[in-house]
Amino acid sequence: GWDVKAMQKLIVMSRTYQQSSMVNEELMEMDNENILLARGPSKRLSGEMLRDNALASSGLLNKTIGGESVRPYQPEGLWKVNNATYREDTGDKLYRRSLYTIWKRSVPHPTLATFDAPARDVCTIRRQETNTPLQALVLLNDPTYIEASRVMGKRMSEIGEIKLAISKVFRQLTGRKIKENELQILVALQEEEYEKFTNNIDKAKGWLNTGEFKLQDDGEKALVAANAVVANTIMNADPCITKR
Repeated sequence: GWDVKAMQKLIVMSRTYQQSSMVNEELMEMDNENILLARGPSKRLSGEMLRDNALASSGLLNKTIGGESVRPYQPEGLWKVNNATYREDTGDKLYRRSLYTIWKRSVPHPTLATFDAPARDVCTIRRQETNTPLQALVLLNDPTYIEASRVMGKRMSEIGEIKLAISKVFRQLTGRKIKENELQILVALQEEEYEKFTNNIDKAKGWLNTGEFKLQDDGEKALVAANAVVANTIMNADPCITKR
């Protein structure tokens, strides 16, 4: 008769669970091994969580429940290793939750596999959690993340005030308010990227054209691209990929 969903909600909404995972001398002295739960848990998000968070924050996430597996973006020709053909989906299917991404045990989806998603060819009791440069490359280059960044970049350009826009996107992606030093760094990055794209709009093509979702061309390509870089930078930052 247990309501597991209610129990999980109770845990994650408790003050104990929502504590920061940051450790100070006082907490270390009082509860070195965290037996008394003096600090919250710290855990890197899974590949599925990271992808779904980017889609949800940008508003692209397709929340449909149930149905057949879908085929999101994947490097061309990857399934040829075992003489199979991967037919990439289009439209809303590209933005289904990662739960519905098709599994091929001999060729797992590379975006999820990079973040230690199991291949399911053997029983997995607990996922390993690695921290590799390849994971950063996925967040910086995968079409799903670039596309989500572009949509968020467009939304930021519509807000107008860059500090407010960055603060809102940061809150959406990380779940917390931005710190002043973080805001200053990201504002400086936005200004630098905007100047670069204004002087050479060809450098913005990757940010504006990657992925199927198209934005209305309103002449603000340099601004949208610069904002997209900022959004993508936040996606690659520790506050976004680590639950603290």
